[in-house]
Amino acid sequence: MSNEQLNDAEIHEQTAQLALWTLQEKMLYRQFVFKDFVAAFDFMTKVADLAEQANHHPNWSNVYNKVDIALTTHEFNSVSQRDFDLAKKIDQL
Repeated sequence: MSNEQLNDAEIHEQTAQLALWTLQEKMLYRQFVFKDFVAAFDFMTKVADLAEQANHHPNWSNVYNKVDIALTTHEFNSVSQRDFDLAKKIDQL
């Protein structure tokens, strides 16, 4: 997973390729909705495994059947290639 810093044009271009993710306050954001809490928690467990493998951990929250995920690279105070790579892997779940 690359930790490449991206310029604004690259960030907007890659965000446009992620159908359900948006840019919010220098973070990639997406909300996932599941049938119930158990399904949401199962998803979070899978994302946790991906994040641990990548050594890149999301900002996230869960309320019942909803999981909000925000990805950012703190050392750049912006979105980096690592965030896009992780978002793509999360989308594959």
